[in-house]
Amino acid sequence: MSTPQQTPNEIRFLNPPTVDLKKKKYCRFKKAGIKYVDYKDAEFLKKFLNEQGKILPRRLTGTSLKFQHKVSQAVKRARHLALLPYVTDLLK
Repeated sequence: MSTPQQTPNEIRFLNPPTVDLKKKKYCRFKKAGIKYVDYKDAEFLKKFLNEQGKILPRRLTGTSLKFQHKVSQAVKRARHLALLPYVTDLLK
């Protein structure tokens, strides 16, 4: 019985390796043509908060710098008017 010879640089996998394709991040404000971030729309602003109520960074949401400033200002105003909580256990 002869076994097939493997060359040293040939790698065999039991399962083929999966390659994760990352989705391109985009600014949803520029794509939708939104010019003003309304602080009274609490449900929309919750998309930019995590479960503890913290504002998500740009690298996670894909928001541009200009609109990230507007989102953070709107969240702060909504918190001041008690539309959004400052701190919470489970927001979503």
